[in-house]
Amino acid sequence: MESKTMARSILITGGGSGIGRATAQLFAARGWRIGLADVDAAGLAATAALLPAGAETFVMDVRDRDGWARTLADFCGEGGALDMLFNNAGVPAGGPLAQTGGDEIDRVIAINLVGVIDGARLAYPYLARAKDACLLNTASAAGIYGGPGMAIYGATKAGVRSLTETLDAEWAADGIRVRALMPGFIETPLLNATLTGSNATVRERVTAAGLEFTPVEQVAEAAWAAAHGERLLWPVGKTARRLTFAARWLPGRLRAQMRRTGMR
Repeated sequence: MESKTMARSILITGGGSGIGRATAQLFAARGWRIGLADVDAAGLAATAALLPAGAETFVMDVRDRDGWARTLADFCGEGGALDMLFNNAGVPAGGPLAQTGGDEIDRVIAINLVGVIDGARLAYPYLARAKDACLLNTASAAGIYGGPGMAIYGATKAGVRSLTETLDAEWAADGIRVRALMPGFIETPLLNATLTGSNATVRERVTAAGLEFTPVEQVAEAAWAAAHGERLLWPVGKTARRLTFAARWLPGRLRAQMRRTGMR
């Protein structure tokens, strides 16, 4: 198969909704060729229908290494290049660690962390061929500082942050910029997930805490800025920015606040 040489290309996991969909719309509007991967075939079709030139869609689970390899080869062409991989697919998780089952722990780690690692590893040769490429990972404000009820989710997102920092150093000589988004609570369907050990949804807990929801369009703009900017980590939304400030300048106060929250 010949290498595909067209407009600059981006492959987006979790492209069937939320941040992935908004990012696809923004990059498509700015002339990029779009590839979308997701487990949700209907969501993929809905996103592609919103794009002026459509998109190449791939029904794929990020836990499937063979699926990763097929998707990258099909989208980039054998021996081809990829300008940007947006490692965005993820699932929410919340609730006390002691009440979280082993299967749920394995699922969240496999999708949120191992899937990101595999995507980066398998996309590397395609990114390296582009000479001026970007690997963008979706981490989270939960990866800035751990909070009660976020043990597994926060651990995976802290891992994504660490991976980003590591690959930024490892891959700089290959002309690959590695970046991470660190959003707070984003207005997506994931907010409707129920917390472990509770009947409450993530949305209800965030609302009760008086925290804000950041529109997906703002995250998409941050993805564009991250892809073209020099900063390594990109907090998105008021909560993420406040947490970044507190973790750096007020760690003792932040720790005390988290301990109080965990005792409620």
